[in-house]
Amino acid sequence: MKLGTMIIFNEQINFEEKFNSVKELGLPSCQLTSWNPSLWTDENVESICDASKKTGVEISAFWCGWTGPVVWDFYDGQITLGLVPAEYRQMRVEQLCAGADFAKKLGVTDVITHMGFIPENPNDPNFAPFCVAVRTVSKHLKKNGQNLLFETGQETPVTMLRCFEKVGTDNLFVNLDTANVILYGKANPVDALDVFGKYVRNIHAKDGFYPTNGHDLGEEVRIGDGKADFERLFKKLKELDYHRYVTIEREIDGDKQTEDIIYAKKYLEDIIKNVYGADELC
Repeated sequence: MKLGTMIIFNEQINFEEKFNSVKELGLPSCQLTSWNPSLWTDENVESICDASKKTGVEISAFWCGWTGPVVWDFYDGQITLGLVPAEYRQMRVEQLCAGADFAKKLGVTDVITHMGFIPENPNDPNFAPFCVAVRTVSKHLKKNGQNLLFETGQETPVTMLRCFEKVGTDNLFVNLDTANVILYGKANPVDALDVFGKYVRNIHAKDGFYPTNGHDLGEEVRIGDGKADFERLFKKLKELDYHRYVTIEREIDGDKQTEDIIYAKKYLEDIIKNVYGADELC
């Protein structure tokens, strides 16, 4: 199992500097995240590959964003996020395919995104065309030898599973964000594994609280301070024979973000060693 964190580039950055910052934290892997398709260039492929090689930091996945409006709440989020809103769907299908091609050049097989507030009702008239769009993206990734990972949060675990069944391709998997299922009030991460555990290929280690009103998401907090039960989570992951990536995410900026990532690293290492044994972490 490899711990890691996020490297985000929505503008041009010094990749070697960013990869070095991950290495200096003692983390062997990262998820690379971008919402700006104009940066998915061959020049950046070269820079990223060089930085990864020089630092020894592995890219576990590419988190592929998309353009258009983005609102992280229960009202406008319903009509702006992912492939669910019909008016942005084709554009975002094309961008996800372009992001997958960028990731392929990096040698990355797992592409992650938020799909949006997938209709809970399978008879909703938007459910079937949404699944067609997902199938289009997943088939493109299949040709690339890649997997499409749904980031959890905006849908219940059963809704995600139902979508997998409807789409019907064999390269759909889950990026389990341990806080998002809580922040969106959809599940808790431990019990969610009973529904889609076999599909989990990467994890965002994050923590938070349930929503306290019907408009806003719950509050994200430092790992260990919220509702996610990481001891139980890793016991369940061990039962599922999970030995892949755990990517620390803290959605704040500045020195406090770095401080909380360092804290999370130690917190998670202690739990993983206790549950799996001292030799589990790479």
